[in-house]
Amino acid sequence: MTQSLTDWDEDVAVDPEAGYQALLRTIRWTNGFGLSFVRCSPAEAEQLIERVQLDLGSQPPSSESQKKIEVLRLDQPIDNFYEMVAALPNQDQIDVLFIKGIEKSLIADIKPGYQGEGEYYNLNTLPRILGHLNLQRERFRDDFDICFIFLVPLFALKYFTRRAPDFFDWRSGVWAFGTNSQVLQQESLRILQEGNFAKYLALSPQERTQKILEIQELIDDIYAVPREQIYLFFELGNLFAAEADYRSAIASYDKALEFKPDDDQAWYNRGIALRQLGRLEEAIASYDKALEFKPDDDQAWYNRGIALHQLGRFEEAITSYDKALAFKPDDAMTLLNRGNAFLQLRKYKDGFQSFEKALGPKPNIAIKLIFQVIKFVGRIRFKF
Repeated sequence: MTQSLTDWDEDVAVDPEAGYQALLRTIRWTNGFGLSFVRCSPAEAEQLIERVQLDLGSQPPSSESQKKIEVLRLDQPIDNFYEMVAALPNQDQIDVLFIKGIEKSLIADIKPGYQGEGEYYNLNTLPRILGHLNLQRERFRDDFDICFIFLVPLFALKYFTRRAPDFFDWRSGVWAFGTNSQVLQQESLRILQEGNFAKYLALSPQERTQKILEIQELIDDIYAVPREQIYLFFELGNLFAAEADYRSAIASYDKALEFKPDDDQAWYNRGIALRQLGRLEEAIASYDKALEFKPDDDQAWYNRGIALHQLGRFEEAITSYDKALAFKPDDAMTLLNRGNAFLQLRKYKDGFQSFEKALGPKPNIAIKLIFQVIKFVGRIRFKF
């Protein structure tokens, strides 16, 4: 049900229903303090809570199986979990406490990279919440007769195993529940509909990190299928690009292309990321692949021209600019960079004709624009 990441995978049940029944038995048999971890998606977490409440919370009061179940949903990062539990109304009557959202307290300390490795192994940083749980574990045991069940995504479970070992070692078990296919499709569709490179740029670094981890969680899910992974890897690449982590962006686009080698947008965005790293020859090759599948892509022709321009291959750059202009004749940036390439070749008449066409009916700003383009300016355009 999950990848072999650490020694805790021995706790994980193989069959989903068998895993649920094992979790239910653990909850039923736990009287007093207990600690369990469940790896699942946010949507799956809500379904799990509802099912446990139905199976145990609705039992007759006289039944030994009847449990007082509460849910603590964390919407913001926290530093002190002990005080939050102590402040719960009637906390001395709670038998089972589901905790959802603890991963929000980890986001600020994670810099995700390709496949989510990021800062998991950086021993110089420790999220405050994990340090708090390590130090206060005896107080949880001594002060709360509660079975704590943390519902966490995979990246948070990794973090607990690596950075909160004192607290994590008291676990009664670890369970992993993959998102069912219907929920997975709904979550994937939501992410794809929200996908927008301009919006990704506007997100805060922590918001981008959270979205990156969310997509990686879906990709890692056992029910993920190639068709869905194609587009999730593409969105992941765009998020990494918005984060200026171009190496991770390229790796994500490469994974998308493994599933769909003729994806012109992935080839195009890959070229943009390569250009940002100064790997211009590779960028040109990536643009060529994009144009192989979509020869009328004016943006790919334009950015191919920019890369050639930066390499000093001005005649080839002009040819690419001309190709772009064949599909978008009045694009000012293409015309300006084309004019600059002619100036580099000392073909001044052709260069200024290109400038004039870019300026259109506003010659009063001609001097200003010409001085701007004498210094090479290239604008990149990611697709989404």
